[in-house]
This record gives sequence, structure tokens and C-alpha cells, in this order.
Amino acid sequence: MTIHRIIKMGHPTLRQVAQQVKREDIDRADMQVLIADMVETLHDAGGIGLAAPQINQPIQLAIIEVPGGPSRYGHLEPIPLTVFFNPVLTVLDDAEAGYWEGCLSVPGLRGFVFRPQHVRVDYMDTAGNEAALELQGFLATVVQHEFDHLAGRLYVDHIRDMSQLVFEDEWLAQQEPAEAD
Repeated sequence: MTIHRIIKMGHPTLRQVAQQVKREDIDRADMQVLIADMVETLHDAGGIGLAAPQINQPIQLAIIEVPGGPSRYGHLEPIPLTVFFNPVLTVLDDAEAGYWEGCLSVPGLRGFVFRPQHVRVDYMDTAGNEAALELQGFLATVVQHEFDHLAGRLYVDHIRDMSQLVFEDEWLAQQEPAEAD
């Protein structure tokens, strides 16, 4: 397995709409190697999601793995490693919430982004089978963030108030005094 370089904001691949993956291509050996490489890359980077365009592979493939438990977003429901081919996201409720998002392709920055909090994802799994997930709260935000990469978008495109785009180290420093109270 190979740990790939994660490309950064400014690289043209991050602004392209990714190509759909044919069902018959999903179980090809090279696709399975790519998935394994993406898992290694995600774990090495310490993230919870990675889309193929982030490693300069402009195809409709994303992986998400949320360990669950306590986090800076509250207690999270875990999502075991899930592989999404050609995901289609449907908003089930327009009610939004905001989170401070970061991205492996936008290192060192965080931005406050509002997103719908109840979605359904229809996708193909690693066997090429149709699958669906319904997600709420932070996990709905996670899938929207990752799937934006497949549409050539980044979280920074969704920031409504640019004063809420900050350097991560400053943001963390401001959080620590509040948490000590």
C-alpha cells in the first residue's frame, strides 16, 4: 500500500467535477489497491474522510471513517470505514447547523460552515451494490464535506462570513481558555 500526497487548495483537480465510476470497474484490482491506498493515506493524515480527487484521482470515490465517542463536536456516533462510489446526496430536512470545518486539502485553516443536518446518501459499495445511509447532525456535515470534493467544491466556498475563516492554531488557542472555565 502507498500513502499518497494530498493535494492542496489551488491544485486544479480540486476544482474539477469528478468522473463517475462504472460498476464493472469497482472490483478491478487497481481500484481495490486505490481504496487501500486511500485508507492508508487517511489514517496517516489523521482525518475522518478522504475523497479521491484529494489525491489527484478525479473519480467519484470517497471514504469516511469516524471512530465515534467524545470529540470536539460532542459525542459522535461511529461510522465504520465506508466506501462511497458515485454518491448522490438528498437533503431530507433543510434545517441547518454550523460547524468549524477543516480539510486535509486546506491545511492550517478552519472555517465556520452551515449545512443541512438530515440527509440521505445513495451510493454503490465496494461490491458494486446499491446502498443507502441516512445521517443526521455532524455526520451529515461530514458526508456533505467529502462529497463536495467530488463536485469540485471546498468547504471555504460555503463560508458565509469570511471573518469566520481562521488559522487553526489561533482557533485552538481561543478554544483552550473557554474550555478551562
